[in-house]
Formats: sequence, structure tokens, C-alpha cells
Amino acid sequence: MSLRHRIGAAAGIAVALTVIGVAITVYVAVRSELYNQVDTALNDRARPFVTGPGPRTDGDEGRGAPPQQGGARGGDPGGGLGAAAAASRAPFGGPSGHLQFVSPTGRVTVPPDEGAAIPVSARAKEIARLGTGRELTNTHVHGVHLRVLTVGSGSRAAVQVARPLTEEDDVLRNLVIVLVIVGAGGIALAALLGVLVARTALAPIARFTRRTEKLTGNPDLSLRLEVEGKDELARLAGSFNATLDALESSVAAQRHLVADASHELRTPIASLRANVQTLEEAHRLSPEELRSLRADIVEELDELTALVGDVVELARDSRSTAEVDDVRLDEIAAAQVERARRRAGELIFETDLEPTIVSGQPDRVNRAVSNLLDNARKWSPHDGTVEVSLRDGTLSVRDHGPGFDPVDLPHVFDRFYRAGSARSMPGSGLGLAIVRQAAESHGGFARAENAPDGGALVTVGFGPAVRPSSEVEPALRTS
Repeated sequence: MSLRHRIGAAAGIAVALTVIGVAITVYVAVRSELYNQVDTALNDRARPFVTGPGPRTDGDEGRGAPPQQGGARGGDPGGGLGAAAAASRAPFGGPSGHLQFVSPTGRVTVPPDEGAAIPVSARAKEIARLGTGRELTNTHVHGVHLRVLTVGSGSRAAVQVARPLTEEDDVLRNLVIVLVIVGAGGIALAALLGVLVARTALAPIARFTRRTEKLTGNPDLSLRLEVEGKDELARLAGSFNATLDALESSVAAQRHLVADASHELRTPIASLRANVQTLEEAHRLSPEELRSLRADIVEELDELTALVGDVVELARDSRSTAEVDDVRLDEIAAAQVERARRRAGELIFETDLEPTIVSGQPDRVNRAVSNLLDNARKWSPHDGTVEVSLRDGTLSVRDHGPGFDPVDLPHVFDRFYRAGSARSMPGSGLGLAIVRQAAESHGGFARAENAPDGGALVTVGFGPAVRPSSEVEPALRTS
């Protein structure tokens, strides 16, 4: 079942429950009102016999006499007319009601012209015996639905007043028919309107679905959904467009990375190819030329290996699910300084490392710190100084070289970007890009600037420290 039909069905069910509740309420209210009117009429008819002296009954069979209303039965000269009138009366008196008296012994006395007696219940006999009490009941006598009021009239007797409920039953029966017809029509109309309203309300979702299906069938990341209004659907469309923006940017970045990597790989591969082809003529080369050629091949292979490693590192997802652990950033920096010092010749490294623990991936942090030191070593004079400082979770590396050209500063962390003065030097322009990616993947930052008194200053953060430095055992300071 479609969403539109489900909404229509839900609306129909809700309206059906409401209609049923209203119908029951109306029926009960009308029935109660009709019965109240009947009960009021019965009370009015019985009141004179309850408040007055009431009929005299001695409780002995054959001796009680009913009140005489218009003469005794059968003794009236106009008895023939009385019988005709009685025959023409509605059953049990019709709207005027039926009256009878009950003696303490349970004997029923019916006044003239009241018709047949109504059977007396045990409760009515008890009220007559006590002379007090009250009872309202519904009963059927000879197929006629009656409302019967029994009231104790004192003197240890009771009066019963009954009235047929034929008119009331007809009214209630017609009311039920009307409520069923109106309710069924209302439910059907509500279900139809629910489907129509659902179709109108879901029209934007249908357009949204068609557009997303079009994107799935023919991925074109430049397509966007139309955002109309400020409702929930507009927000959903805006969120989807933002997702497409991020996806398009990610795909574009990956394509640029592949294009730049392929461009950078052409040079070492072409050089290796030329050198390998030259080796085919090794018998024509002198031993010195052959040694130089082999050294050149090894150097190009090293450069190619480093380039491939850098590309793989950049291709890693910045939200990699690799295991995260507590990392001693000061110890990593100290170890990388020792490694750089062994490769730096006369270059001096001065360190001031505050004990720091960050949460991160040790291999990525190691790679980023190593790239920072390699960049500083590459640009420092052979007998210069590199200052490495770690304070408040921020690692700073400063060299005393020429610094950054102001034109290059906005691009030093871009992939494959190389300053004009660096094109003749080894490297691929990926070192600082790897530093920024590693820092940002840990919730940190990377910033480059020129030091006030010369040289370049690169500052990196790998997110907030896990524990204060006072709780971490300090590492050795070296210079």
C-alpha cells in the first residue's frame, strides 16, 4: 500500500472512530431525553395516588373494590358505549398511560377502562407490602414495550403507572437509521478527502523522489532539488542539496588528486624508463657512467616510492575508522627530532616539549610531525637551527631559512603546490598537505606564517589534550 493510501486509510479510520463516538453519544442523549419525558409523565400520573389517601384495599380476595371512574364495569347503562371506547383505546392507554393498584398481598386492581392488568414483579410486590419504595422498569406485555413506574402509596399498598414506548422506539429506530447512513457517508467522504489531501501534501515528496531516482539512474552531481518555502520538505531538500554539495566537492577533490598524482608520476616514470632503456646498452658505458646511472635509478625509485606513499596517505578518508588511542605527542616529537638530527648533518635542533597526551592515530601523527621536520630541514641553512616547541597541545616548528613568499602563503598546504624556488628541489609538494589533513582529521588545525625575525613558522594542533600536562611524566629536553 502506498503512503498516500495509508494516509487516506488512517484518516478514514480516525473519522470512523469519531463518527461512531458521536453517533453513540447522540443516541444515548436522545434516548435519555425521551425516557426522561416518559418518566416525568408517569410521575405526574402517579402523584395524586401517592400524596392522596389512595384506594382502599383490605387484602382479602373478593372484598377490595377499585375506584369507580364513570361507573362500575358492566353496571353502566351505557356499558355498550364504554366497551366500544375501551376497544378503540390504544394498548395500555397509549400516551395517557395505564394505571393499576397492587395490594400488600400482590393482588392487582385495575380501574375501569384501563384494560388488561400488567404482570407484577417481585420487587413491585415488595414495594406494595411495605407501602414505600420506587422502581422504574422496562418490560414487554403482549408484544408491547412498556415503561412501568411502581411507587409505594402508603397504607401498605402500591400504585403502578405504565406507558407504551412505541413512539419512542420508533424515534430511536429512525435515529439509528439516520446515524448509520450519515456516519457511513461521512466515513466514505473522509477517506476520499484523506486520499486527495494526502496526494496534494505528498506532491513535493513525489517530485523529490523522482529527482533522486533520476540522480541514481544517471549520477549527475550538478543537479539540485528545488527548495520552495520553509517547511519540513524544504528543509529536507536543502539538506539533500548540501549532501550533494559535499559529495560533489569530495569527488572533485579525488579527481584532482588522481590528475595531479598522474601528472607528478609521469616525470619519475619517464626518467626511469629512459634509464632502464639506457641499461640495455650498458656494455657501451664506462664503469663511472654505469655507477652514476644506477645511482640515478635508485634515487628515482626512492622518489617514486615516497610520492606513491604520499598519494596513498592523502587518499585516506579524513574520518578513517582506524583505532584511536592516547598518543604521547611530546614523545613522538622527540623521536622524530632524533631521526631528523641523524639525517641533518650540522643542522641544530632545539626542543622545548611539554608533556602532552592527545587522542588520535599514532601513525598519522608520526607522519605529520616527520613531514614538518623534513620541511624545516629542507629550507634551513646547513649550519642553521630548527626550533621545536610543544605548548598547550600545540606543536610549533620554526626554521631560519628564507621563509614563505607572501604569494605562496595561502597555498602552502595545497596538494602538489610547490613554490617557484622549490621546483628544483626534491619533493612532490604533498608534505604539508599531509600535515593539514592529519591535523584536521583529529579535530585540530595547521597554520603557516613567517616568523617576525625571519624564517618560517608552522604551527599544528591535533585536538585538545586528553590530560593536563601536570599529570604526564615529562620527556627529556634536548638541544
